[in-house]
Amino acid sequence: MDFTFTEEQQAAVEAAKAVFSGVVPDAVPSPALTQGVVAEEFDRPLWAKLAESDLLSLVIDPQYGGAGLDPIALCLVLRESAKVLARVPLLESSAVAMAVQRYGDAELARELLPAAGRGELVFTVAANGRTGHDPAELAVTARPESADGGSWVLDGVQTGVPWAQNADLIAVPAHTGEGRAVLALIPRVHDGITLAEQISTSGERFAEVRLDSVRIEARAVITAEGAWEWLRELLTTGTCALALGLGTGVLAMTSEYTGKREQFGFPIATFQAVAVQAADRYIDLRAMEATLWQAAWRISTGAGGALPVSGDVSVAKIWASDGVRRVVQTAQHLHGGFGADTDYPLHRYHAWAKQLELSLGPAAAHEEALGDLLAAHPLG
Repeated sequence: MDFTFTEEQQAAVEAAKAVFSGVVPDAVPSPALTQGVVAEEFDRPLWAKLAESDLLSLVIDPQYGGAGLDPIALCLVLRESAKVLARVPLLESSAVAMAVQRYGDAELARELLPAAGRGELVFTVAANGRTGHDPAELAVTARPESADGGSWVLDGVQTGVPWAQNADLIAVPAHTGEGRAVLALIPRVHDGITLAEQISTSGERFAEVRLDSVRIEARAVITAEGAWEWLRELLTTGTCALALGLGTGVLAMTSEYTGKREQFGFPIATFQAVAVQAADRYIDLRAMEATLWQAAWRISTGAGGALPVSGDVSVAKIWASDGVRRVVQTAQHLHGGFGADTDYPLHRYHAWAKQLELSLGPAAAHEEALGDLLAAHPLG
């Protein structure tokens, strides 16, 4: 496989490294040291720096003030962000922006995307909780309020919505009476919407979003076929990129520690039992990388394959969920007592890894989805 990235994608990586180099993982709020949520807000100063570096407009089309790059570029930047545990809604906001410009009304895109690219408008998405692979399994219902379709009414509950208290617009997937999936963009402050605070494994503010006869304009409802499915696949692939970045950072931390920690007069990294475990985790990361770029490439290009793109996304998430769990567990083991010391940053990575492992479905859920795809599309 050719993992050569374009000049524009490589430039995005360099810009991301420059911005994220200022983030110190030791300073990231820890769920082990904080009662309740680790912070009321995401990292707004970092968000402003991302906007100044044009990384928030990276995937927005040039007609809306962006660079017009693809999901591969977004995943490259997400990978860098996770290495330092950057507390920003970069995945959610960028993914929703891409869905709006790909499937939404042109007037809506002109209204929202320039502000999103400048960091003035923040999107999030209710993609956790009951989302399902079938539109009928979605937890929120949507129906046109009148025959002319001038407005829609939404009812239902979605749980585990990240950054909901700080976002300006929440993208909520819903199903219609005809069994179709739609994507509604709902203001955080709106009649009929209630946010109940939840806390993620990483200590971040999540929310249960309750919609009681919420009425929104029809242009804020994306009804194009495949919009929600495409957004879900992009979010899942982006989560895999975050897992890869986090795992890469953890293995580098472990390599540095075992290279300096001496026992019996030698660095413990020279002991076979240590080296073999680290090598196994390196193999995990390379498999996570290969499956990630396969999924991101298919989403970016629309290329065909033996299975629908959701098959490649599930394979990537299986490797990401299992791989990042194994990486942090091995890192904890090889660090010994330091791995459990809250003065050392590894415990922060462990909490984030568990959150990423389960977000948008654990490995078992994607194994089941992949099995269904294989049954529906026999190979050979």
